[in-house]
Amino acid sequence: MRYLLAPWWIAQLATGAKAFSDNPVLGSRALNERGLHVARLKLAHRLARRRRSRLAALLAAPDVEAFERDGFIEKRDFLPPALFAALRAALLARRAPAREMIQGDAVTRRFAVDPAALGHVPELRRLVRDPEWRRLIRYAGSFDVEPLIYVQTILARRYEGAADPQTDLHRDTFHPSVKAWLFLTDVAEDEGPFLFVPGSHRLTGARLRWEYERSLVAPKLDRLSSRGSFRIDERELALLGLPRPRCFAVPANTLIVADMFGFHARGASARPSVRCEIWAYGRRNPFLPWIGGDPLSVPGLAERRAPWLWALRDRLEPLVGQPWKDVGPLRPLDLQPDRPAEATNRGSS
Repeated sequence: MRYLLAPWWIAQLATGAKAFSDNPVLGSRALNERGLHVARLKLAHRLARRRRSRLAALLAAPDVEAFERDGFIEKRDFLPPALFAALRAALLARRAPAREMIQGDAVTRRFAVDPAALGHVPELRRLVRDPEWRRLIRYAGSFDVEPLIYVQTILARRYEGAADPQTDLHRDTFHPSVKAWLFLTDVAEDEGPFLFVPGSHRLTGARLRWEYERSLVAPKLDRLSSRGSFRIDERELALLGLPRPRCFAVPANTLIVADMFGFHARGASARPSVRCEIWAYGRRNPFLPWIGGDPLSVPGLAERRAPWLWALRDRLEPLVGQPWKDVGPLRPLDLQPDRPAEATNRGSS
């Protein structure tokens, strides 16, 4: 069976595959000692720089400078106040099909920004068509393609048990990718804010050495690190020449767009808390040299991808699992009654 799967494992080297524990080629200590992981890193980041250079003209020069320096762009009062107020009121009042994933003591709830949502909330359609929203996400992701978009709620410290693994500093994968948050609620410093280590998106010599050393032992690390989402102790940051994480305790109507190769986390919550946002995500094959060419970004298809992905994973659940459980119609700020332990589910970064 290993011989039969070998071509598949080798073919994954030319994709965004990142799980050392699932692919013996990616996880091979011998190959990584000879530079396999480092070579994939260098090539992916070189191509991302080229794609971003072609997209840089879309952004104002200060935004490009801020992103290249820090790995994120922060925009407070992103939408006009009246538009934001209408958008927030409509989304928080809307009851729609929801999915939830439980990690440790936290619940992540998502609502797809699909044709029904766009039709019911015209302000949401205005946001996803907003030129600045589109330009920022495309530049950070290095591709001129549509991200997946959800209304997302984080219910922190919802259960007794293990800590939320998203509170550990980590990078999502080995190559640049993008996530964006337009916060619908104020975010307090002690209620699960977004954390990001400024400058940690850059592939420096120190970072390359750190990545190389991790790749040698990756299959033996914790579950999420072995699957390619390397965790890092905050005390290690100084050894890489990096500062402490920045805490984004921000008011509602703040937009943050960030490169997820940078080290980031969800801040700890001192109490049960709720954070709600419009959340966008983009991660494409990092070895593509072109910036566009995604047929699923076509209007009419792009907004249907999220429910399609959920439905596909539902069908494949016996083979690949399905961490996003259908919890029926909810509003973003609804609180669910406690569930029995057997109802919990785990997801990966």
